[in-house]
Amino acid sequence: MIIYNAEIYTQDKARRVIKNGFVRFEEGVITEVGEGVPPHTDSDIDARGMTLYPGFIDIHTHLGLTTGGTGVEGEDFNEESEPNSASLHILDGINPFDVSFANAVKAGVTAVLVSPGSMNPVAGDICAVSTDGKRIDKMLLRKVGMKFSLGENPKMTYMNRDESPCTRMAIAAMIREALAKARRYMEDIKAAAEEDGDMPDLDLGCEALIPLLEGKVKAHFHCHRADDIFTAVRIAKEFSLEYVLIHCTDGHLIADELASERADAVVGPIMCDACKPELANITPANAALLSKAGVKVAICTDHSEIPIEYLPISVGVCMKHGLPFDRALDAVTVTAAEIAGIADLTGSIEAGKRADMVLFEGFPFEVMSSPALTVCGGKIHRNGGC
Repeated sequence: MIIYNAEIYTQDKARRVIKNGFVRFEEGVITEVGEGVPPHTDSDIDARGMTLYPGFIDIHTHLGLTTGGTGVEGEDFNEESEPNSASLHILDGINPFDVSFANAVKAGVTAVLVSPGSMNPVAGDICAVSTDGKRIDKMLLRKVGMKFSLGENPKMTYMNRDESPCTRMAIAAMIREALAKARRYMEDIKAAAEEDGDMPDLDLGCEALIPLLEGKVKAHFHCHRADDIFTAVRIAKEFSLEYVLIHCTDGHLIADELASERADAVVGPIMCDACKPELANITPANAALLSKAGVKVAICTDHSEIPIEYLPISVGVCMKHGLPFDRALDAVTVTAAEIAGIADLTGSIEAGKRADMVLFEGFPFEVMSSPALTVCGGKIHRNGGC
């Protein structure tokens, strides 16, 4: 299959813009990107001068963990029975038949990270998934992270039950305890293997944290307030973790410090108000101010806080408040893929990557624009414009 007569924003390392280009893809993978009009057939797609971008990526969502219209029966965000739920596998909670997956594709969102909710200090694993499919095992792109939560959400959840943690100190202590226990568990396994001794008793929570301690996945810290953001950085440095700051609402107040730490921030939801105390400093200029300071930034909806189909509009709001177009596009394509740990799979239009693309006639981040078509893993979804 070929898409031709397109203006292509490749988002590769060179950030090429091919004014009259084509993309060839086979079996879900891009095989060629070039300039000019190649030999083609009637079954190929004439873009008629429209603009082709990599499929958009939202790297902080709860997509498929709730089903519209079902109430609490369809909600699987949080396992609130205990504050450390590291052993949870997010794939066991995702419903690919939730209409939000179809809405994502219609909006040009081809990949998302799905995370547990933020009620537990240690919440469970995070997976990158394609937005097209009916069996989540086949939609899985990669396991990419472990979710940790700081601040009001875990504090208020357990305070209301008269259980620990009731303070920010206790939340941080529980995270440290889980990580230290997992590190000791790793050491015991290694020692047993080297000395032909007895293996430690199986601990699924510790097992789940091993990839994080080995640097194979990243710690995603839910943090809004500046002090919580610095707690996330502190814990990550103590345990030598690769980390991502999720929400990072006060980030604009400490942007210089975060830049010096070479921190990555996922900003959002954008279109919301200060609905709780730790959001007092929320501003739609956050992404622009962080990016200007040198922090690598992605933009998220936090679906279902903001519906997934409003990711492009959220980007437009960030642009309205100072984020340049090139960095805005990066924030939902290649930079999002880099922060997520899936840049070898998607996030740019180049040979060898997944065929994840979205074609627009108008400006992609404007409220009146919709994709003419979306290509998700090579499957074409036409929205009436092509």
